[in-house]
Amino acid sequence: MAEKKKSVPLDMVAAKRLMGYIYKPHKKAIVLVLIGIVVSSLASVIGSLFIQTLIDQYITPLIGQSNPNFGPLVGAIAQMALIYYIGAAANLLYNRSMVTIAQGVLKEIRDEMFAKMQELPISYFDTHSFGDIMSCYTNDTDTLRQMITQSLPMAFSSLITIVSVFFAMLTRSVLLTLLVIALVVLMVLVARVIGGRSGFYFVRQQKDLGTVNGYIEEMMDGQKVVKVFNHEEKNIADFTALNDQLCDSADNANRYANMMMPIMANLGNLMYALVAIVGGLMAVNGISGLTLGAIASFLQLTRSFAMPVSQISQQANSVVMALAGARRIFTLMDEMPEQDQGDVTLVNVEMVDGKLQETQKHSEKWAWKVPENGQYRYVPLKGDVVLSHVDFSYVPGKQILTDISAEAKPGEKVALVGHTGAGKTTITNLLNRFYDIQGGTISYDGIDISRIQKPSLRQALGMVLQDTHLFTGTIMENIRYGRLDATDEDCIAAAQLANADSFITRLPNGYQTMITGDGAELSQGQRQLLNIARAAVADPPVMVLDEATSSIDTRTEYLVQKGMDALMKGRTVFVIAHRLSTIQNSDLIMVMANGHILERGNHDELIALKGQYYQLYTGAFELE
Repeated sequence: MAEKKKSVPLDMVAAKRLMGYIYKPHKKAIVLVLIGIVVSSLASVIGSLFIQTLIDQYITPLIGQSNPNFGPLVGAIAQMALIYYIGAAANLLYNRSMVTIAQGVLKEIRDEMFAKMQELPISYFDTHSFGDIMSCYTNDTDTLRQMITQSLPMAFSSLITIVSVFFAMLTRSVLLTLLVIALVVLMVLVARVIGGRSGFYFVRQQKDLGTVNGYIEEMMDGQKVVKVFNHEEKNIADFTALNDQLCDSADNANRYANMMMPIMANLGNLMYALVAIVGGLMAVNGISGLTLGAIASFLQLTRSFAMPVSQISQQANSVVMALAGARRIFTLMDEMPEQDQGDVTLVNVEMVDGKLQETQKHSEKWAWKVPENGQYRYVPLKGDVVLSHVDFSYVPGKQILTDISAEAKPGEKVALVGHTGAGKTTITNLLNRFYDIQGGTISYDGIDISRIQKPSLRQALGMVLQDTHLFTGTIMENIRYGRLDATDEDCIAAAQLANADSFITRLPNGYQTMITGDGAELSQGQRQLLNIARAAVADPPVMVLDEATSSIDTRTEYLVQKGMDALMKGRTVFVIAHRLSTIQNSDLIMVMANGHILERGNHDELIALKGQYYQLYTGAFELE
């Protein structure tokens, strides 16, 4: 069954909100634009009216003269040229101003989008394609640019022109004006039918384009996996299907849009011809006292009347598509930000008369600032983490963790082992409050982490993940990312602690070596060492190490392990590892399966128990 094609109404909510970005910050520029549009439109109308004066008062009297005086005619032509020059200057002025307004609006929208993106929870990025999000910054904002710089000023200019030309035509001939209006109604009806169908497909094109961009981004990220499994042909087929859908919507959108111009142009030509015929008959028969100059002037006005009607019809699709893009942008902006009702913050403190006091200077001591009964008490930051009967699920009804309890005292090392999907990484996500638990409690130094403001909580926690991510910039800048106020000496000391200094100093530009493409020019082990250095410069009392050595070779693992051992010294550590040899010295090892803790104890206790851990350690079972 063929898809029903219907016109797409303007999204007035998005339009009203978008006008807030356009009007409020740019009032003076918009006034200048409106003046320029009015002057440009009036200059066009006055120029058309002047044609009658030029013909009837300057050209016709010269016909048949044996010695004509062209001086007055030249002066009149100069006046006409001045009128059109003023119109052209006003046109240039308002178009240049609209470009400035558009770029200011787009800058503000991109700034707000990016700022909002920083506030979104991890769950948002788990459920939305990166390519689709990128389309908001690229395709959707570009449609706004086209609408602001072209469609809106053209539509307003056309409206001013239509009104002024209409009254000008009435002064020349009421009967011819009624004929023009009848033909314009026909043009509007045709434009409404064609424009409605085109707008429907333009909106669908924007959606399909976001889907294609998301697929491309996903395939770029997974190119190694694609090649390993020889999925090139399958991916090409999948992309072709998505691209065919985009091609179909774009083809239909542009097919109807491209039909608009010739149809409206020919209707305009038909109008011009009919007005010329009817006007000529009226002049020949002496109806309404039309002169040759009046007919020429009215024909010019007719063209000036038909052109803006055609322009408004053509720009309707651009407006519909831009508002569809604006709706996608505002949907992103309106997403619920990461919730944080915490009232406990992390502050620098110093000891004064045996009591902790908050200080603005960078001291070596930190404490939790806990509000109580209108006052504050300061709890020293130690790194005591307790999970008590924790329950959690990403999706309601699908339990991931059930009744998880564990305690890591300051300086202790807690290891989590178990098969993939056991819930190990989920625990580390809960410690950072990337997600909030549904049952039980997690406390940090005796304070429920739901009370701790997330920036403070994450400042007191460091993470070294299996998947490293390096940013475009120098090695020094990437290490400093762990603490932006760190000095070069702090970053170098952190690199030395992580065993990264030796390979960094061998690079051509040392710490000033530029990194691009997520550190593609470095080995996996080198990237991981930089990741450890970045965590070390932050100097948090609690560290989370999520399978940080699982994807590197044994020799490199030795260097990375040494770096991590130095990093873990004196800190509370939660470590997830597939290689059980790296966690034998842990104070507590928890063996997990299906969101439950099966066994707990240190290495010797679990070996003596000869349960699940023993079987994993001796190779009877293997971690997957």
